[in-house]
Amino acid sequence: MSSRSLNKVMLIGNLTRDPELRYTPQGTAVCSFGLATNRSWLPSDSSERREETEFHRIVAWNKLAELCSQLLTKGRKVYVEGRLQTRSWETPDGEKRQTTEIVAEDMVLLDSRKPVGTEQTEEVEIEEKSEAKEEKKEEKVSDKKEKAPEETKETSGEEIDVDDIPF
Repeated sequence: MSSRSLNKVMLIGNLTRDPELRYTPQGTAVCSFGLATNRSWLPSDSSERREETEFHRIVAWNKLAELCSQLLTKGRKVYVEGRLQTRSWETPDGEKRQTTEIVAEDMVLLDSRKPVGTEQTEEVEIEEKSEAKEEKKEEKVSDKKEKAPEETKETSGEEIDVDDIPF
């Protein structure tokens, strides 16, 4: 029987930098960003509260990577769940490097702030979407205007003016 093990990390913190989205040569999305977590405590030998900040490297893959790059910005509060992973590599200079990172499996935004600097782009996107909806409505109305007189003549003896239709 094999023994069970668990590698699970749950963090709530603030982004230290904007996410960086890249793609592997095979086309897989990978997004990396930094997360800061704080802890405070009251030491037994003093009355001053102490605080410590820990910085974490987060990596997300595939669809989660694309979502992180779209939704996250520096300073946002976020919940990240994943697993610890340690990687080793050699630099072109021959120096050996190692890093431990959290491979994200889930991410939840915890604040409702709009990212700084994207308010204008969001407004533009909203305007474009509303314009597209209006165009679709106009197309539907013009289709109904063409069909409405014929349909109403068949179903009822009254004639309905197309301009009286509220939509």
